[in-house]
Amino acid sequence: MGMFTREDLMLAKSVDLKAVAASLGYTVKRIGSLYTIAEMDSIRIYPDSHWYRWSGKSSTGITGGSQIDFMMEFAGMDIGEAVSYLLDFSGYKKVSVHEKNSFVYQERKEKKLFFLPSSMSNNLRITKYLTEERGLSEDTVKWFIDRKLIYESEPYHNVVFVGYDKEGVARFASMRGIYDHDGKAFKCDVAGNDKRFAFHVEADHSDTVLVFEAAIDLMSYFEMNDRPKVHMIALGMTADNPLRQYLKDHGEIRSIGFRLDNDEPGRNASFKLAEKYMRLGYRTDITFSPDGCKDYNDVIRKLKSEKTKSDSRRRR
Repeated sequence: MGMFTREDLMLAKSVDLKAVAASLGYTVKRIGSLYTIAEMDSIRIYPDSHWYRWSGKSSTGITGGSQIDFMMEFAGMDIGEAVSYLLDFSGYKKVSVHEKNSFVYQERKEKKLFFLPSSMSNNLRITKYLTEERGLSEDTVKWFIDRKLIYESEPYHNVVFVGYDKEGVARFASMRGIYDHDGKAFKCDVAGNDKRFAFHVEADHSDTVLVFEAAIDLMSYFEMNDRPKVHMIALGMTADNPLRQYLKDHGEIRSIGFRLDNDEPGRNASFKLAEKYMRLGYRTDITFSPDGCKDYNDVIRKLKSEKTKSDSRRRR
């Protein structure tokens, strides 16, 4: 919490919670002087204080609180992500004021334009990274490159993952560095992107979408299952804004399979989202990577390592 001031927290807690809930894909309804959401009608939103109460059980133990608590409970965010989201949602940004070394908030006047990062003339380094470090085959990497879903950025050789809208226009991009420093990788979303959209693979004549957290997990599952003929989307987080948009754009989808990470945040988000979309009339299922593997990229790297060891033994 050291990165946020008291004023930050006060502003985050002043955001209209009804609007925030709607932005996350929930349907807000009025009940007398209070509000609820159609997907979980035990929730009560108080319009004056902006607090909510949930009379049902929660796996996290949260039964009520501020807008920050709401984001943690229903969007799967940690406290830092929740405060940042709410400050951004409020339409304000923090700027330095030299007098008295203090800060003020100014209304955000301009939205950053979205531009894809410049590309290298080839994709040699990201191909090497994705095959040697992440266990993917060259055929899989080429499949995604050929469809302009990934490419190598210039000048830093990052992997760029691109998300398109239904018209084929790039609306989202994230980057992942190919060089880790002290076990930490460079990761970021490209400025100005539209977080309603995400990295995804479309499928003709399918009524099913599989949902992942990370793009590399999607690619790993794609390879392990021989390019399944279903829709696949990587949220880039555990909040479901991109899934809501994708379902709006693909009305034929009736079944949602959650393949989020096999860790506590991923499991909690899977169960919450499966319940939410089941209430909305979708068929839902949950499958996690095997124990000992946090995600599907862990699985494919483990399989590749075992194959390499087996091949080495046979050559002796």
